This record gives sequence, structure tokens and C-alpha cells, in this order.
Amino acid sequence: MDKKPSPRKAPDFCSLRYGLALIMHFSNFTMITQRVSLSIAIIAMVNSTQPRGGLPNASTEGPLAGTLANPSRPIREFNTGASVYEWSPETQGIILSSISYGIIVTLIPSGYLAGVLGAKQMLGAGLLASSLLTLFTPLAADFGVILVIVIRTIQGMAQGMAWTGQFTIWAKWAPPLERSKLTSIAGSGAAFGSFIILCVGGLISQALGWPFIFYIFGGIGCVCCLLWFTVIYDDPTHHPCISVHEREHIVASLAHQSSSPRRSVPVKAMARCLPLWAIFTGFFSHFWLCTIIITYLPTYISSVLHVNIRDSGVLSSLPFIAASSCTILGGQLADFLLSRKLLRLITVRKLFSSLGLLLPSLCAVALPFVASSYVTTIILLILIPGTSNLCDSGFIINTLDVAPRYASFLMGISRGFGLIAGIISSTATGFLISQDFVSGWRNVFFLSAAVNMFGMFFYITFGQAEIQDWAKEKTITRL
Repeated sequence: MDKKPSPRKAPDFCSLRYGLALIMHFSNFTMITQRVSLSIAIIAMVNSTQPRGGLPNASTEGPLAGTLANPSRPIREFNTGASVYEWSPETQGIILSSISYGIIVTLIPSGYLAGVLGAKQMLGAGLLASSLLTLFTPLAADFGVILVIVIRTIQGMAQGMAWTGQFTIWAKWAPPLERSKLTSIAGSGAAFGSFIILCVGGLISQALGWPFIFYIFGGIGCVCCLLWFTVIYDDPTHHPCISVHEREHIVASLAHQSSSPRRSVPVKAMARCLPLWAIFTGFFSHFWLCTIIITYLPTYISSVLHVNIRDSGVLSSLPFIAASSCTILGGQLADFLLSRKLLRLITVRKLFSSLGLLLPSLCAVALPFVASSYVTTIILLILIPGTSNLCDSGFIINTLDVAPRYASFLMGISRGFGLIAGIISSTATGFLISQDFVSGWRNVFFLSAAVNMFGMFFYITFGQAEIQDWAKEKTITRL
């Protein structure tokens, strides 16, 4: 009797789907470095005439109106020949936040279009546009601050297209028992990119000049685009290089999912779906604390631990290598628990979501009480993003479980909730620490822990892992 090959014995790390995960890791690495590059470069762009005791991003310029009237007036040449501009703190805030507004604009529509038109073209176009705009940023700075804001906003729109399109690809490429591993490998590129840009961004600026931060990481993005359009396909059934064994393994594991194109989005059913709101709440809570860490970590380290800017940049990068490692390890552990049938899918999702929200909250609450200890503070700051990224095996990929047909669309909405949380938390943090530095930081961390606890309990109560009725394909039987 002929025996069919077992789908579970398909190639693992040497398979095409893991190659896709690595390329997507590279794409996420590229996008986050392009996003954070201005946060590093802006110190050299505006800070070179600042007294030694001044704030890192302080400017000698007057009000915002004066800046807009003559926005890109070089005050002197940096030692590498790069221009330095008189941009007020208000102007810098507008420039740095403009990319977030661009991302919000395209998150939902790009998630829908990726499912209809194909994620390969959508994501590739977004990555290419972001890379080209990164290359032109130094030139835009010479033309004026308005053009920089416009470019950063459009770049945010391009990155919004790229972020959400990924889940449409995984809905067709990732077997259910490998989703945590594959998405964690891909997603860890963002944390690794944050680590690299914080480590080398200052060195590049000092050695070559701040424009080369944009030239190097914009060029890397263009190389990544070549790989993307050459290797990536929307569907494994149409990939010319995939083995028959791997194709059969993926198709068999996803046989219960709908593969037909959708005609409409059941918005009303989604709005009434508590498991979806549990995912949205998880994103909101997760991004609240993560945004504070990404935005204010260098400031917190330099002001609380009283270290210089160079050491602050190196220390600020350490939490993100921990985050990258925890993302991959968490995905491996989650799929191990599922493949061995030690825990049910919903139990794994709730376990990793709870750990990813509870552990960083405990670390954040402890921070104000250990501020006098240099080593303990650094350890806690490393643990916050590291443990927080355990959520990547929880509610972060839960849309693939409850509604794989609409994964990209729902991921766009989810990230929209996260970005809104980031805008609110960063604004609230600036307000609280401006009132009183010591009590302000304590209130920031306590508030973040409270938001995380709310998200954790809401997800534990209402989270599910079964495909929802409105997300199933409707079959019509003809008599």
C-alpha cells in the first residue's frame, strides 16, 4: 500500500517559508531603522551649538513661527561638513511625530487592499517608497522644514502599507502550528533594527556626518526591495521554487481556511465581536508602554542615571536586543507547546499575552524605587521591552486565528489602536514629567502598569482563538 508523506515532516528551517520569514525580518529591520534614523540624526542636526549642559535636543532658536519663516537656516557646518539647522523643540516634535500620523492614515485601507490586490505588491511598494524618501531626507532638510514634514508623513503612509500587508502573506504561508515561530522571526526585525540604529547611528553621524545615516539605511532598504520582489510570492501554490512536499504541507495545514477572495468586509459583525475588541485592547495597552520606552528611554537614562549622550545611546540600545531575542524565543516556545499538544491554542495566546503585559508592568512599577541603583535600573529597563514582546505570540497574531480572511484589515485596525495609545502616552508622559520630574516619572510608570493590567484582564476574559462565524466562507448549495 502506498503511503502519503506526512505533512508534519516538511522541511523546517531550510524551507522556503522560513526564508520568507528572514526576508520579512530584513524588511522590518529596514523600516524601523528608517523610522528611527531621524530621531538619532536630529541631535546632530540641531544640537551642535548647544552648551554642554543643555538638553539633548534643545535649540537656541526662538518660537515656532520664526522657524517656519526661515526653517532651514544653517547656523554652522558640522565637523563632517553637514549642515546644522535652527529648529525649535516644537518644530522637532512636529517632525518626529509626522511619520506616526502618516502610518495611521494608511493602516486600515492598506490592510483591506492588501487582501484584495495582493500583499507582495502592496508591501514591496511601501518599502521602496520609504527607502527612496529616506535617501531624499537630507536634501529635503536643506529646502525647508515643511518639506521634511511632508516627506516624513508620506513615508509613514508607505510604512503603514508595508506593516499591515505582512499578515495577508502569513494567512497563506504559515501553518497554524508554526505561526508563532514564523511571525516572531519576522517581527523581531523591528527590535533588532532599533538596537542597530541606536548603536551605530551616533557613530555614523560622528564619523561621516548625519546625512549618511539616511543614505546607508535608505540604500539598505533598496537592496531589500530587490530581494522582496524577486523571492516573495503571495501564495505558495504559485511560487516557482517551492518544493512539492512543502507546498502540500502548507496547503494541507490550511485546508480548513477560506482561500477565495472576499467581496466585502462585515464591519457590523466585527464591531460586535468581543474577541476582536480584546485584541484591540491588548494592542492599545501594549503600545502604551512600548512607545514610552522607545521615545523617552535615552532621556530617562541620561537624566536619572546621569550618563553622557554617547553612553546613553549604547545603553538605550540594549533593551531592544533583549526584545528581539525574547520575540524569537517566545515564538519557539509557543509553537512547541502547541505542536506537543501541551496546551490549547487559546491557552497559549492568553498565557503569552498575560506574561507580555504583566511582567513589564511589574518592572515599570519597580523602576522609581530603584533609581539609586545603576545596575538594577538598567536590568529593569532591559526586561521591560524584552518581556513585553512575548505578546507577539499572544494577541499580536490572534487575528490569524479568529479571522484569517481579514487578517491584514484587522491588523491595520489593531495597529491603529496601538498608534493612538502611543500618541496619548507620549503626550501624557511629557506633561507629567514637566510638572515634577521625580513624581512625574513615578506617575508615568504607575499609569502604564494600570493600562497594561486593564488590557490583560480584558483579553483574558473575552479573547478567543476559534474562527468567528462572520469570518467563515459562506457556501451556497444548489439543488
